[in-house]
Amino acid sequence: MTAIMNYPLTNAFGLISELRRRNPVLAALAAAHLALFLVMLIIAPFDHRLVMGINPWIKPMKFAISITIYLVTIAWFLYYLPISGRAQKIVTWATALVMVVEMALIAFQAARGTTSHFNVSSAFNSAIFSIMGLAITVNTLVAAYLAIKFWQMQPLLPAPYLWGIRLGLIIFVLASLEGFVMVAQLSHSVGVADGGPGLPFVNWSTRGGDLRIAHFFGMHALQALPFIGYLLSQPSMSERLRHPVLWLWATAAGYVAIALLLFLQARAGRPLLGI
Repeated sequence: MTAIMNYPLTNAFGLISELRRRNPVLAALAAAHLALFLVMLIIAPFDHRLVMGINPWIKPMKFAISITIYLVTIAWFLYYLPISGRAQKIVTWATALVMVVEMALIAFQAARGTTSHFNVSSAFNSAIFSIMGLAITVNTLVAAYLAIKFWQMQPLLPAPYLWGIRLGLIIFVLASLEGFVMVAQLSHSVGVADGGPGLPFVNWSTRGGDLRIAHFFGMHALQALPFIGYLLSQPSMSERLRHPVLWLWATAAGYVAIALLLFLQARAGRPLLGI
């Protein structure tokens, strides 16, 4: 129970080494996606095409970063679960396969100079979008499985940290399900067409509602809440706060409230920021 608390988050090289020890497959795949991001970052300035008003490599770059973070997170948390080696391998390779398929198809469509999500302009593009949807559905089911297993897990970790992982996974699954709202309307914008003026890099709409904001915020509860739980588990914080688990739950409740407000704001057709 104390091993994780003694692990220094400030030691970057130690974290990388520990990550590789915990799950070499997902660690290597995360490194590959980070390298892919750097390659696309170099390519992008030399590609003058526009897709939905922005450079075609912006979207795959965003996903490469997001997938890198996700793979690192799952690799780190999966190590804690007292499940069979076979179950560990199934989760590892299912996660790896889903992320490879998703990233490959997004990059492939970018190279073709077209959109990947909500693209039903031809049978071929529809097939690609359907495969991506199937892959993400599988990933959501895997995440739900992990949430159940962490909920059933005996408290071998410090309570605030364990609850941070549990609640982070649950919110992640709920935020993933929000994606079906976007699929149902074949767009992420509300009140305006996809591809209009947006914030730098993320390109969240500045003219209408954008469902990607709540989707993004909710999914990253998977990193935010466990990290807060980790901090609340530190001896110095335990001495200051009498009930650190309650503080973690209060933080999670606030997180859900913000995510819900962002979703309702988008559904009302209002932008996060008007520029």
